[in-house]
Amino acid sequence: MKKIRLGLIGCGKMMASHVSGVQYVDTVEIVSVCDVFCERAEEVANALGNNPKIYTNYRDMVDDVDAVMIALPHDLHFECGMFFVHHNKHILMEKPLCNSEEECLILIEECEKRNLKLMCAYPVPFFPAIIKLKELVDSGEYGEIMQMSIWTEQLTVTDITSNNPWGATARLGGGQLFSHGCHYIDLLLRFLGEPIEGAHVGTKNGTPWMLREGTSALVIKFKNGAIGYHGATWGARGSRMSYDYQVMMEKGLLDLEWASGEIRLYNGNGEHKPLGGAERQQYDVIWKRDEGRGKATQYEIRHFADCIINDKKPLTDGRSALQSLRVIWALYDAEKNHRLADLRGLGLENC
Repeated sequence: MKKIRLGLIGCGKMMASHVSGVQYVDTVEIVSVCDVFCERAEEVANALGNNPKIYTNYRDMVDDVDAVMIALPHDLHFECGMFFVHHNKHILMEKPLCNSEEECLILIEECEKRNLKLMCAYPVPFFPAIIKLKELVDSGEYGEIMQMSIWTEQLTVTDITSNNPWGATARLGGGQLFSHGCHYIDLLLRFLGEPIEGAHVGTKNGTPWMLREGTSALVIKFKNGAIGYHGATWGARGSRMSYDYQVMMEKGLLDLEWASGEIRLYNGNGEHKPLGGAERQQYDVIWKRDEGRGKATQYEIRHFADCIINDKKPLTDGRSALQSLRVIWALYDAEKNHRLADLRGLGLENC
């Protein structure tokens, strides 16, 4: 079996989560790792256990690899990506793809010219739980979709006294919504289709180290009449729901509770349930996750390798990744100007 020779660039916390899934992918061999801080590259190399080459300059690894996974600060995505494109290497880019539309388009078009695979590291659409949830929604068994709500909460603190506090500066390219919410904008587009209009509000309350919002909420109306909602914070000092995906359907509520790994069906059979009633909490577990609750990056890495080996278009390719960012930029602009965002033409079918 052919194995893709993969190089890892940027060995911080983000890369550590990706590496955890590599052991489950037999079509990939990590042959080199790179970080400007050699000790971080050594930590990742030791975790892999296969003695990959260690570099502190990604340019030196180019002859080792068929493809690279890039997890650098956002403002370095474009420069690094273009270097490897010019050397005909495939790219799995950590989100967001790039910090501007111009950079995204140049990178996308250069990859297309060379038939190189450019994939954004959105792992969520590849999770078995999300695949199952979408199957249930699309089956028609539960009727018409009314609303999808996604809630995420975590604590993300950066050291603003350091020499390079990229999470607190313009290097991030935006706030929590741009850096992390792009996962869930992408998911809303995949579940709900063509967006029409929307609004976003954000605050730095509780996350003063952020240049932009650390907590945000948005609502989007879609062409099919459904409503998408995403609420998130990087300032959670306590967590009840952690990550939660709820789809309100005509015939019931489908709830993917990430902590338990269960997809639950709340179905009152059309009967009104009084607030506080014990029966209101009844549900059926219709699916349960087998693996742990970690990031499970093996699915996206396996897909990336498969697209290279079999010359297929990645599900989360550059153009679809750009669409989710276009939605975010439109929401940011509308928030600044105190109006609704026009999101027409930003569905994945238009990318």
